[in-house]
Amino acid sequence: MTTRILTGITTTGTPHLGNYAGAIRPAIRASQQPGADSFYFLADYHALIKCDDPLRIQRSRLEIAATWLAGGLDPNTVTFYRQSDIPEIPELTWLLTCVAAKGLLNRAHAYKASVDKNVENGEDPDAGVSMGLFSYPVLMAADILMFNANKVPVGRDQIQHVEMARDIGQRFNHLFGQGQDFFALPEAVIEESVATLPGLDGRKMSKSYDNTIPLFTSAKDMKDAISRIVTDSRAPGEAKDPDNAHLFTLFQAFSTPAQCTEFRAELEQGLGWGEAKQRLFQLLDGQLAEKREYYHQLIARPADLEDILLAGAAKARKIATPFLEQLREAVGLRSFRSSVQAAADVKKKATKSARFVSFRDEDGSFRFRLLAADGEQLLLSRSFADGKSAGAVSKQLQQGGEADVRAEGLGFGLWLNGEHVADGPQCSSVEARDAAIESLRAALQPQQG
Repeated sequence: MTTRILTGITTTGTPHLGNYAGAIRPAIRASQQPGADSFYFLADYHALIKCDDPLRIQRSRLEIAATWLAGGLDPNTVTFYRQSDIPEIPELTWLLTCVAAKGLLNRAHAYKASVDKNVENGEDPDAGVSMGLFSYPVLMAADILMFNANKVPVGRDQIQHVEMARDIGQRFNHLFGQGQDFFALPEAVIEESVATLPGLDGRKMSKSYDNTIPLFTSAKDMKDAISRIVTDSRAPGEAKDPDNAHLFTLFQAFSTPAQCTEFRAELEQGLGWGEAKQRLFQLLDGQLAEKREYYHQLIARPADLEDILLAGAAKARKIATPFLEQLREAVGLRSFRSSVQAAADVKKKATKSARFVSFRDEDGSFRFRLLAADGEQLLLSRSFADGKSAGAVSKQLQQGGEADVRAEGLGFGLWLNGEHVADGPQCSSVEARDAAIESLRAALQPQQG
């Protein structure tokens, strides 16, 4: 069974260890599993929500594209693209916006944090809040639902957005599905041990806190950054508490279980923080040096990256374009030509599928029924003294006899050549009767023409 996996990174800065351990690495590993159909993208529309520096966004797009590839993503086996190269995504965003509840979006963590900060500062609750920030979860839902992702590898702080995508997708299915689920309901995937990595100061590693360790910076710069990791004041020889040391958390995210166990024991036995930081540097440099070299080769060839991303976008749009057409049809955004053709196709199908069935009644008389494709009775004839007479009438109807349908209360009768020959079912309302008459006429029309 194939599982579709999708994730992306917002292009607002240089990738750091937290991005790699919390999102990129587990996503790449997932793409290499049997049965995985993987979609990975640069979330550059999302970047516009939080960054108004075009040069920074452009540079970040380049760096993050190179990071995915240097990290081991194979563009030949996955679908790798820029969000902004898929015009169907913003259109889907609007379709989903029209069914997303404002109350749901009011509960989004990023929006609530902005409101709480404004209130704390005595400002208007929505001061500085753009519609981009408020609607961020809908755009993320479109990213996920456009490709019907089953699994979405995210950091723990993004779980809520995946849950919102489920809610919005369910709402769309309920309103427009008519028994068909357009959207699969995604599930968040978290690598528990490295869901959120600490930065240099112990807070979540984040560009907004300026506490990151750049992923593919030079070995010297990485070593300098690690040396600035905040630790407690315990001297060499004093036992350390690994569970309360974010340096240990970083080591744990990149080590094997055996390496982690050994490092924990050494800290508890008094390993100095300086030596511990050197161990962390050696661990990281050993895993990233080769990837770092490849990354810088890619950065030096931006045209090659462009070709890879455009090829990925073309691959993604082979799915997105026809799917969006289905969604447009579902909400009523249909071509007038296609609507006329669809009606003709329905009539043609009803005609071909309708059939006359002759039978002998209990009293010995002969009758016939006209049945629709689904077995619904459209017409029941009056009684005939012999089968030959009943067959002659049904044959005339099939060959274009001058049939006249006459409404009679909540039912109707069929007249042929001035003679009352059959009746329709008794309906529950005038509207249902008129619909039944239309179905009958559609079934008889080819026989008449």
